[in-house]
Amino acid sequence: MSRIGKKPVALPSGVSASVSGQTIEVKGPKGTRSFKATDDVTLKVDDNVVTVTPRGTSKRARQQWGMSRTMVANLVTGVTDGFKKELEIQGVGYRAAMTGNTLKLNLGLSHDVDYVAPEGVTVTAPKQTEIVVEGIDEQLVGQVASNIRAWRKPEPYKGKGIRYKGEFIFRKEGKKK
Repeated sequence: MSRIGKKPVALPSGVSASVSGQTIEVKGPKGTRSFKATDDVTLKVDDNVVTVTPRGTSKRARQQWGMSRTMVANLVTGVTDGFKKELEIQGVGYRAAMTGNTLKLNLGLSHDVDYVAPEGVTVTAPKQTEIVVEGIDEQLVGQVASNIRAWRKPEPYKGKGIRYKGEFIFRKEGKKK
């Protein structure tokens, strides 16, 4: 039995959910999100609670049960609070600045990197060494943060690069003479 799948997803005040077939649509103060579940599970909405139940005892049905419940919980979290990833830039001369919808990154390359934020995601640079990615879609927020980080991953010798806030970088000792 799925421990995660058994727990119903509570809908806070101001959030409504509707099921049509295998698609659930959740509306909240930050926007609207939807998720199409597989045929292995059943979605049901009763008095501000969404429940997910498997349609059999097959391995796939049990796998989809917990995953579908988590996806519905992420929809509810996204339309109420939203998701946020914070990045830190470390390195001499490395900095970030926002110009309109474009993030301008100075990362020690021969050219500046311009990253245009996709629709549905807000990218801000409160300081020159901080980047904040926010949105209602957890997957999209994580993908944008990962794309920005990929321009200059933290290296293990000096620790320079773009890292997630709170990320620990294993440091290596340099060559000895």
